[in-house]
Amino acid sequence: MSQLQGNVAIITGAGSGIGRRIALSFAAEGAQVAIADINLAAAEDAVREIEAAGGAALALAMDVTSEDAVNAGVEKIVERFGRLDTMVANAGIQIVHPVEDFPYEEFRKVVDIHLGGSFLLTKACVKHMYPQKSGSLIYMGSVHSHEPSPLKSAYVAAKHGILGLCRVMAREGGPHGVRSNIICPGFVRTALVEKQIPEQARTLNISEWEVVENVMLGRTVDKEFTTVEDVADIAVFLAGFRSNALTGQSMIPSHGWYMG
Repeated sequence: MSQLQGNVAIITGAGSGIGRRIALSFAAEGAQVAIADINLAAAEDAVREIEAAGGAALALAMDVTSEDAVNAGVEKIVERFGRLDTMVANAGIQIVHPVEDFPYEEFRKVVDIHLGGSFLLTKACVKHMYPQKSGSLIYMGSVHSHEPSPLKSAYVAAKHGILGLCRVMAREGGPHGVRSNIICPGFVRTALVEKQIPEQARTLNISEWEVVENVMLGRTVDKEFTTVEDVADIAVFLAGFRSNALTGQSMIPSHGWYMG
């Protein structure tokens, strides 16, 4: 039997990148998947890909910083599929500046999407998970949930906050049969990371090659990027884990960038 047969999941930021790969992997393992993304066209495209492979999926336009949008989206999932088993809070952006030049509205935007969005999604999802006495909360952290990097004050602060939220939810969710874990990847060469390469090269006054080799991969054991498939495999494992023995944990696929 497929690992996630009968599992109903919501994944935010799933129109592209890591979120999309997680959605495709969930569907391949038998889950019914809600693709939530601020870009509805991208979400619908992911749904078509899943349906073409014989899976079941729902596209949702969702701004994760809007409590009304998050609540409405979660209700649509339950109306469509009858329950909710897995949450993957994955939506995120990246903006980099040194602190002295970081516009506060941009700092808040990064934190609101990553941390605020994770909080709002959690709040909406546990209302359905607690009564059924089961559920898996999966947060998308980063190696930056554990370690800082220059220019990323907003992102690092948000990712540290998500690690804390995950651990709180392991405590709060435990009595209700809901487990909570966080995936903390190293650098994954998605559009989000590609955008950072020239930005950091300009700010640090180094070449783009040096950004990749020294900043992004310098601390890995093999000079390799983590892949979207690596992250999706861990998400499938966490969603399908059979008990609450594994909760409050940080899973770190980073080629040794961070060892915790």
